Amino acid sequence: MKRLLSTTTAALIATAATASAAPWPQDDPNTEYQPAFPEQTRAEAMDSGVTLKVEPVVEGLEHPWAVELLPDGSVLITERPGRLKLYKEGAVTEVTGVPEVSADGQGGLLDVALAPDFEQSRTIFLSYAEPREGGNGTAVARATLAEDGASLGDVQVIFQQQPTYDGDKHFGSRIVPNADGTLFVTLGERSDVPIRDTAQDMSHHLGKLVRISQTGEVPEDNPFVGQEGVQPEIYASGLRNVQAATLDPNGKLWTIEHGPQGGDELNHPEAGKNYGWPVISYGVNYDGSPVNEGITAQDGMEQPAYYWDPVIAPSGAVFYDGELFADWQGDLLIGAMSPPSLVRLKLDGERVVGEERLDPEIGRIRDVQVASDGTIWVVTDEDEGGLYRLSPAS
Repeated sequence: MKRLLSTTTAALIATAATASAAPWPQDDPNTEYQPAFPEQTRAEAMDSGVTLKVEPVVEGLEHPWAVELLPDGSVLITERPGRLKLYKEGAVTEVTGVPEVSADGQGGLLDVALAPDFEQSRTIFLSYAEPREGGNGTAVARATLAEDGASLGDVQVIFQQQPTYDGDKHFGSRIVPNADGTLFVTLGERSDVPIRDTAQDMSHHLGKLVRISQTGEVPEDNPFVGQEGVQPEIYASGLRNVQAATLDPNGKLWTIEHGPQGGDELNHPEAGKNYGWPVISYGVNYDGSPVNEGITAQDGMEQPAYYWDPVIAPSGAVFYDGELFADWQGDLLIGAMSPPSLVRLKLDGERVVGEERLDPEIGRIRDVQVASDGTIWVVTDEDEGGLYRLSPAS
């Protein structure tokens, strides 16, 4: 077991305490694409004047991918090579019973989420790159966490993305338990050309948002149930690689996906709708060439609520609900990996009206959660990553 590291404090000093009329300072865009509506990109910069206190909780983690806060104050952490760890009362224990993962490239053990009735059932959900004959694919498993947190029991695979593909990129995947008892699961389109085009193929799960029950069944009110040639788990389509997803205070789902070179997107997916990738995009390929026809809009395809060019490399998101950062109440917090930062968005309905970026100087923020005391907990996706607690400096 690994002991809790001593607490240290690092400060991030904001440069001003008021919002400006200009967008947040950033590099020139990769494209000359024009937004479809005002503040669809580069919204007005906000500066909260906050100084962050940064407390290392656990260091020496190998590419942690997700953090989940348990009701008793302990913490579950996934590491991409295939380890699930429990932090409790100053010590870290490796949890046994985790499914085998394919840990090449971007694959491995990815998200962890608690069932809404966790305190009674001890049920958790894991998403991971599942090794298969001929390749791999994103899978979701349901398991029971032992009372002492040291092991998983009754592990059942409840979803397997189809088709299997021999690649090492774009697995997704966030798990979002919904108030109606279902699970949203985000799935990448596997990146390569031409396989990425199947984000528009409804007979595939690639590049889709799916909705399943907590035991893997298809909800009867999913939008494509009964349609021939369509995977019934599909809730929305045309997504690239969603690695951030969360519910807002009203229970609406929001997702943030990685674009190519430019074109990271914030969306609020609705049942049956198509979000365009790779037919439309606000980014370009990594070699600078257009994505397919190089268009940003097409009939029957939804516009993102917001996009970034250049990218922020988003992963992990949560709406802030707490008293420590009082002015942030209801704002969307996003982990960003390039450049490393914590991104704060203020929304007015479904429009972004302000953006702030805070760099606690701890590396690439892969996931972000808010504790009941209002502190913000993040993990950093590094060879020597860590779990950190953020609060306002006194």
